Amino acid sequence: MVNSKINVTSWTRRRIIKRRSRHITVVCRSGKLYGLPDASVKESKERIKAAIKNTGLKLESRRIVINLSPADTKKEGAIYDLPMAISILIANGDLEVKDLSKTILVGELSLDGKINKINGAFPISLEASKKGIKRIILPKENAKEAAIVQDIEVIGVETLEEVIKYLRKEKNILSEKIILKDIFANNTKYNIDFSDVKGQKNVKRALEVAAARKS
Repeated sequence: MVNSKINVTSWTRRRIIKRRSRHITVVCRSGKLYGLPDASVKESKERIKAAIKNTGLKLESRRIVINLSPADTKKEGAIYDLPMAISILIANGDLEVKDLSKTILVGELSLDGKINKINGAFPISLEASKKGIKRIILPKENAKEAAIVQDIEVIGVETLEEVIKYLRKEKNILSEKIILKDIFANNTKYNIDFSDVKGQKNVKRALEVAAARKS
């Protein structure tokens, strides 16, 4: 029996899950997911299996039990694919990583190993930073959004193979950096006006109050 733990943070409809531990127990054949996974999380088994195979690695014929703790919080979405895949590889002995306690991994896997864009990269990065996480590994397409949070290292990746090489220190990936002043400076002119919005009185009032408070 081999155990491995890894962190992931996700955005749910009700709240942000702070830090979730992936506890991988490799037993024999087949596979099971525990910890209130929804349908998309359950379907991750086939995505992960195919993605790992397409990196050139082989999964032995074992039963893999994945506990998504805490068990009383429902897990939603495909963002758990990447951390579960990395946990399986660590538990299986295919990947040796000294310490990921200050690292968050999120990302949806395609069957060919590509890491697809996710929703909620900014709130995930923000919450991770608040909880003392120093690095987040996520889809390349989400890197700029996550990098709005200035005090966390953002590593954008495109494939599972690239993540493996990065964690093995076989490949160097520069952290994503953005300059907030430039972003806001380039977005000060708009072609629409409040007069174009019909109704929505309460929403417009809320925006006016927010703008007045900042001015």
